[in-house]
Amino acid sequence: MKKIVLLQCFFISLLSNAQSFNNFPVSTQKPPLHGKHWMAITGKPLAATAGAMIFSKGGNAIDASCAMLAATCTMWDVLSWGGETQALIYNPKTKKVIAINALGVAPTGATPKFFKDKGMKYPPQYGALAAVTPGTAGGLMTILAEYGTMSLKEVLTPAMQMAEGYPIEAQTANSIEREKERIKAWPYSKKVFLTHSGETREAPVAGEIFVQTDLLKTLQKLVDTETLALKNGKSRKEAIYEAYDRFYKGDIAAEYARSSQEQGGLITKEDLAQWKVKIEEPLSTNYKGIDVFKLQQWSQGPVMLQTLNILENFDLKSMGYNSTRYIHTLYQSMNLAFADRDFYYGDPAFAPEEPMKGLLSKEYAKDRSKLINPNKNDPKIGPGDPYPYQGIINPYQSLLKSIGSIDFNLKKTLTEQYFQDFTAGTTSIEAADKEGWVVSITPSGGWVPACIAGTTGIGMSQRMQSFVLDEKENPFNVVAPGKRPRVTLTPTLALKDGKPFLSFAKQAGDEQDQLLIQFFLNMVEFNMTVQEACEAPSFITNQMYSSFGDHEKANGSLILNNQIPSWVRKDLGQMGYQMSFRERTSGPINAIYFDWLHGSFWGGSSNHGEDYGLGW
Repeated sequence: MKKIVLLQCFFISLLSNAQSFNNFPVSTQKPPLHGKHWMAITGKPLAATAGAMIFSKGGNAIDASCAMLAATCTMWDVLSWGGETQALIYNPKTKKVIAINALGVAPTGATPKFFKDKGMKYPPQYGALAAVTPGTAGGLMTILAEYGTMSLKEVLTPAMQMAEGYPIEAQTANSIEREKERIKAWPYSKKVFLTHSGETREAPVAGEIFVQTDLLKTLQKLVDTETLALKNGKSRKEAIYEAYDRFYKGDIAAEYARSSQEQGGLITKEDLAQWKVKIEEPLSTNYKGIDVFKLQQWSQGPVMLQTLNILENFDLKSMGYNSTRYIHTLYQSMNLAFADRDFYYGDPAFAPEEPMKGLLSKEYAKDRSKLINPNKNDPKIGPGDPYPYQGIINPYQSLLKSIGSIDFNLKKTLTEQYFQDFTAGTTSIEAADKEGWVVSITPSGGWVPACIAGTTGIGMSQRMQSFVLDEKENPFNVVAPGKRPRVTLTPTLALKDGKPFLSFAKQAGDEQDQLLIQFFLNMVEFNMTVQEACEAPSFITNQMYSSFGDHEKANGSLILNNQIPSWVRKDLGQMGYQMSFRERTSGPINAIYFDWLHGSFWGGSSNHGEDYGLGW
């Protein structure tokens, strides 16, 4: 009898690591995806199809993810070839997670004085002056050269076919129409986007064949360069890097820099030639036996790691999903981590060195957790002092003492522009294959309304706005030539027992990590399926500085899903929260769950937006 009970317990334990559809009391609007050989998920159905096309031709997850990236850039979802690419890759050969840093840098002349002399509080949101150097093209070619199996020509073929003309979808077409007045200020953008110039509706209409002749020529140049290099005896990898050099050092770079300066930007040919993709070690933490990996502190990714470290000091499962106590505890924990993000994160290639050892220490997290009042919202919480946890003195103690009172306004009314900036979308890309390669990418930049760089057809980044000009706001993220801004973009990989467990990412600016945390906890603490976790109601804090526009924040502001019951709303109101409500708060999140019990993939994609996946 004892043996039977033990066997039953063992079988139940195995099932807890598998997934069943709708085993949590949440009714999903979309079914989960299933696959045995591969999985491809991204922001547009056509782009997911591009990934499937590459898989069907024998490519691996690296090849497919690059094809999806190229396709989404060509569809302006919500990015362009001149934006930035951030990726985490699991290499099954080394059993290691790799971080790809393909974020552009501030160009020559981009200094605080330059922008202040123009009367600006922050670098601008739009136009050539908002651009850091383009990173996505280099990121794609580096990922493909180092870890892929296919040629650049094979991977770019779907995107090139789309540049020849594809039926544009309503989301992008309507975005162009909304932004047409701004687009008219840039001659090359006007030529590409306003296909009905002078008419009542000047943007394309949904279903219209949208042609990008200049972009096609640029992509063809890259393919031609690779083809010639292969003909001359270069290896696949060497040939791809020949194309890379043409983009950053050849005629493409020359036209990019010329047109940037023509339109008021600062990017030079030297800026492009000196920029390089970085292959880095990711940061990580262990949450209850699961290793979670994020990009370094030039992204907001460590926020999730810090928050998980804080949350380990609480019994979340016993609180109940989206209960008053759960929402309060998670909200306060995220605010502690975001306060540190706002003050300490920046480009590690520039002095001063960010105190990441202290910020990610379990001891620091435990002490930060003690600051949470279990019965009251704390809208005044500020950054902590992680330096003692790595054995040194904080060089910014005087700034730290004054920062707690900056912009504190519990009754602040945020504008519609703030919410548009705060939740500004991009896309995400998730791919996995039976060999064990796993890819999570959050690319962005060059979104509509994009200032297009001359005859390249490439929209320039708008990421300069994520810098600050005053060290009082963040001494680690002050703009300087050659420096990367601290960005919101933050893909995620998680391993369990040394094997891939989850690959997940989402769009939408500063919302990203706080909603990715909730997705992760939905699965780990509340046993939701990956699709349930993608759709389940979440909540949002605005108690951090926006990385866009005027860098506003709203202390004590809490956005709840409409499904949150009245008694939870009442309790939170009594605890001092300023609440607002939205119908959808969960994403869009894209994710892959690895079901090792059955040897299959589960794919999830949120039920709003146009995110879509395919599996086989």
